[in-house]
Amino acid sequence: MERLSRIRVLSFARSIGVAAAWLAAAAAGAKVFLTPEEALKLAFPGAAVERKTAYLTEAQQKAAQKLSGDEELPSALVTYYVGTKDSRLVGTAYIDTHTVRTMPETIMVVVDPSGAIARIEVLSFSEPEEYLPKAHWYEQFQGKPLDDELSMKRGIRAVTGATLTARATTDAARRVLALYKVLQGTSKP
Repeated sequence: MERLSRIRVLSFARSIGVAAAWLAAAAAGAKVFLTPEEALKLAFPGAAVERKTAYLTEAQQKAAQKLSGDEELPSALVTYYVGTKDSRLVGTAYIDTHTVRTMPETIMVVVDPSGAIARIEVLSFSEPEEYLPKAHWYEQFQGKPLDDELSMKRGIRAVTGATLTARATTDAARRVLALYKVLQGTSKP
C-alpha cells in the first residue's frame, strides 16, 4: 500500500512538473507553437486519447539507454498518450523536453503501431527561431524505426544553421522509440 501511495504521489508530482515546465517556458519567452492538447488532436484526429504512466525498472531503464544510445539513463517515470479509434490502436505519443544549445525545446514524437515514427511536432522552442528547422525537415522522420539509419550520420539530413536542433531532435526520436520498444516488451539490446 505504501508503494502505491508513493507511486501516486510521484505521478501527481510529474504532472505538476510538466505543467510547471510548460508555464515556465512560456513565461521565459519560449516560442510556444502548440499545447500538448492541440498536438494530440493533430496526431489523433477523431480518436480517443488516454494518458498513461509507466514506471520503469532499472533493467528497463538500462535497456532503453542502450537502445537509444543515450549517455544518461531515462527517467523511471514515463508518461505517454495512447490514441485509439474504433477500438484499434492508432499510435502512441511521447512528449520530450531537452536542451538544444542552452535552452529547452519540447517536441511530441508519435509512434505508429508498427513501432516507427508517425510524426514529430514542435511544441515549444526557447532558442532563437533561426535555429529551428523548417516543418518539412521533420517529415523525414516519418516511417523511421529505431535502427542505425535514424542518425545524423546516416539517414537524417543535417540542417545548416540548426545542427544542434537537428541532433537534439534525432536523439529525442531515438529515446522515444527506445522507450516504446521497452514498454512494448520488444526490446532486444
